[in-house]
Amino acid sequence: MFKKIFIVLAFAISAPIWGQGTTSPYSFFGIGNLNFRGTVENRLMGGVSTYSDSIHVNLLNPAGLAQLKLVNYSIAGSHKFNTLSTATDSERATTTSLDYMAVAFPMGKFGGAFGLLPLTSSGYKLENIDGQNTTQYTGSGGMNKVFFGLGYSITPELSIGAEGNYNFGKISNNAVTFQEDIQLGTEENNQSDLLGLSMNLGVQYKRLITGKLQGLASVAYTPETKFVSENARQIATVLLLPNGNTSPIDRRDIELANTDFVFPSQLTLGLGLVQERKWSLSAEFSSQKTSNLASSTVRLDNVSYDDALKFRMGGFYIPDYNSFSNFLKRVVYRGGFRFEETGISVNGNAISEFGMSFGLGLNLGRSFSNVNIGVEYGGRGTKNNGLVEESFVNIFVGLSLNDKWFEKRLYD
Repeated sequence: MFKKIFIVLAFAISAPIWGQGTTSPYSFFGIGNLNFRGTVENRLMGGVSTYSDSIHVNLLNPAGLAQLKLVNYSIAGSHKFNTLSTATDSERATTTSLDYMAVAFPMGKFGGAFGLLPLTSSGYKLENIDGQNTTQYTGSGGMNKVFFGLGYSITPELSIGAEGNYNFGKISNNAVTFQEDIQLGTEENNQSDLLGLSMNLGVQYKRLITGKLQGLASVAYTPETKFVSENARQIATVLLLPNGNTSPIDRRDIELANTDFVFPSQLTLGLGLVQERKWSLSAEFSSQKTSNLASSTVRLDNVSYDDALKFRMGGFYIPDYNSFSNFLKRVVYRGGFRFEETGISVNGNAISEFGMSFGLGLNLGRSFSNVNIGVEYGGRGTKNNGLVEESFVNIFVGLSLNDKWFEKRLYD
């Protein structure tokens, strides 16, 4: 039954909204904004993934797959309200996106998972006025990844894991330039088809400290890899129509060579405490070599790249896991916050991002399946030096459905 529900929801949600993940002007740079690659449960705890349990898939650290005891079907989507502000103006935009689809399964000391999720998102509309020239920039697209992960429990305390990814996608960038009092303008359209393989490695360790309290430690590492970018460009002379649209007069294809794009490495270290089925608190620090993007992206005079740094903290609390009379006592209350230096500096300003999140995990009947809902408030960027400041509210909904395969039945 769970399998049927999962498949129906996957098609119903993904058909209209796949790949519509951002309206951020900062997705102009590189291959767009890097999406969060964990589950809703992780996101509502500030993004931490140090703790893994037996009924939820861990998409951030493949070592956590070794903890699975039931087959898990996971799918989630989000809706984002984004307010874009400059020193003189403000606009609002909304986007809806499918965040991931995954199936995870236990195999004794092993645990596996496969699925699909968006890796990066690009979506923006910008305008630059320089004297009598006006240039309008638009962009769309992004990258997705198909993954297969495997975790192995070396001992009850120590597990390791590895994940292989096939990454693919298309990014389109368009620039139209007009001069005042001249009806004809020029248009340049660039498209990049991106393909590449990558992998993630992970280790998780837990140890009893005292009584029911356990200490947690985790390491996750993504090695640097190169994606192939198949490039195409069109140059056109266009006519500006009264309604603001353009009509091409002459269009020509320009041959471009394929290029390599560096996808930066990332190292994440985590520490935490947990009392099983009661509460957990974890903190993580990540460093990503986004400074290497400078060698594989278009060089702009006002843009520089440094290494990205991320700090995350969060956890959960369950009032009474075994309560049968009070539904609210069985609810999983999650919360957390995060602060990130994105590694991009524009006009001398380092672009940072923060977020605060809170959510609930609600049991579906008496089963181990649950629905997870929550909200995140945050911001990115600055109004200084002509830049854009974003403030956003994200609403998340995720399903985590559990089932048991190959169960021996005493009676048919």
